[in-house]
Amino acid sequence: MFSGIVEATGKARYSAGKLYVEVPFEVKPGDSVAVNGACLTVVSFDGRTATFDVGEETLRRTNLREAKVVNLERALRVGDRLDGHIVTGHVDGTVRFIAKRTSGNTTWMAFEMPLEKWGVVEKGSIALNGVSLTVVKVEGNRFWIQVIPYTLEKTNLGLLRAGERVNYEIDVIARYVRRILST
Repeated sequence: MFSGIVEATGKARYSAGKLYVEVPFEVKPGDSVAVNGACLTVVSFDGRTATFDVGEETLRRTNLREAKVVNLERALRVGDRLDGHIVTGHVDGTVRFIAKRTSGNTTWMAFEMPLEKWGVVEKGSIALNGVSLTVVKVEGNRFWIQVIPYTLEKTNLGLLRAGERVNYEIDVIARYVRRILST
């Protein structure tokens, strides 16, 4: 379980089923870390670089194969503050970053609509590359978020270029409400 409040970013490299990430905090084998929002298990750590095994399903649904800089968050512990929203680390897929515009200290960012359109609603939560965000506008086949300068500086969202793929996770509460209403 994660909160979507990114702790750090790290350089990443994927090769032959393994992801190597420079991690600026201590981890140990067996720890869960959200890497661009995907919950991965540390298999080794040399004091600087963490190694993660990455399965085929994870590669199919995420951008981890091509990611060069990833967002990092350690798993929550019982009793930790939940400053973002409940994020499971089970990435639903990727969407493309479309465009951004700046107004004052706010950057507005547009993304293509995911397959789970039902889960993207104004004022609803979504995790993009593991970052807990609020959807501020839905129009046609895209949705908009707003990002403050702190988030742009501390996450990899500020590095995005139009057309790049971003991992997304639909809000878990919306997922369960939809399931209950459909039965």
